This record gives sequence, structure tokens and C-alpha cells, in this order.
Amino acid sequence: MYYWAIVHHDEGSAYGVSFPDVPDCFAAADEEQDVMAAAIDALDDYFADGFSPPQPLGLDATRSRYADDLAGGAYLIQVPLIVRDGQSVRFNVSMERGLLGAIDEAAGRLKMTRSAFLAQAARREITDKAA
Repeated sequence: MYYWAIVHHDEGSAYGVSFPDVPDCFAAADEEQDVMAAAIDALDDYFADGFSPPQPLGLDATRSRYADDLAGGAYLIQVPLIVRDGQSVRFNVSMERGLLGAIDEAAGRLKMTRSAFLAQAARREITDKAA
């Protein structure tokens, strides 16, 4: 699931991030390249506190509702929410034998299990692609 966030920045201040769908969730970052990571962490922390994720607004509705902010220099980013529920799930995955061997080798070098390595790689791919 993804949420739209509005990023505001005034000269000499931090980048402020707010979520139209999650009014009590905020983030801030001193540098623009840190905005996405701060936004992901804010959503993660907010929903880890037990709040239920609401259905996100679409892009058009968000743009319409915040047109004045956007016209004033704010911009939108799409922030992924990966719900932490603490439950592991077993599932089957098919892939090339050579790729699986490379995964096992890399996981071994990092002293990780195959599952932990794949979960970390998936999380990184999801959050980095959102930036």
C-alpha cells in the first residue's frame, strides 16, 4: 500500500512531510535526499502503534485537495507502507538455480538466512524505488 505525502520546504528550514490520509503522522528531514526515508519511518512508526491503515486517496483527489500547497512550491511523494505485524508466512518461490545459489552465497557472507536476505532485499527494493 502507498500513501501520498506532501513535502513543504521553506528556505533555511527542514523539509516537512505530512500525509493527507493520516493527519496525525508527520516527518521531517534536514536534507532533501533524506525525505523519503523519514516519511517511510514515520508511517511505519505510526501504524506500528496499532492504528489501522485507512484507504489512501488517489493522486487526483490529493492534488485537488492540496492544490494551493502544490502551487506554493510543495510537492507530492508516494510513500510505501509495509505493515509490521510480526507474523512470518511460509510460501513457495520459484527461480533460476544459479540465482538461488548466488542468494545463498550472499546470505552466507552476511551471516543471514536465505529468508532474512530475501526479506531485506525486497524491503530495500520497495523503499528505494519509492524514492
